[in-house]
Amino acid sequence: MTSIPDLRGQLAIPVDDTGPTFAAPWQAQAFVMAVTLHDAGCFTWPEWADRLAGEIERAQRAGDPDLGDTYYDHWLRTLEIIVSEKALVTTEELRGRRDEWEAAAAATPHGEPIVLDT
Repeated sequence: MTSIPDLRGQLAIPVDDTGPTFAAPWQAQAFVMAVTLHDAGCFTWPEWADRLAGEIERAQRAGDPDLGDTYYDHWLRTLEIIVSEKALVTTEELRGRRDEWEAAAAATPHGEPIVLDT
């Protein structure tokens, strides 16, 4: 299992005394995906921080008030960008998975876990 490093000095990850904080399971999953890809040598933390900062700046220019509640939306978008740039997945694969997720979410009753057929 991948250990979660203390990135407080390197990235602006929301943390409390116990470590990174997440408002929803998908946020933790996106976080762990990025850590796992980093551990596998797919990118460096400075590369990640640069892409994440660029995504946050783009969102702010588009009207994101940057209240902290969209941080992991930016994290997820950065993950999508970097895996595309590094050719770890194709744009079509990302789009297909996003479509599968949206369909599963629409078909799932409120409060129930969303399950994707893999």
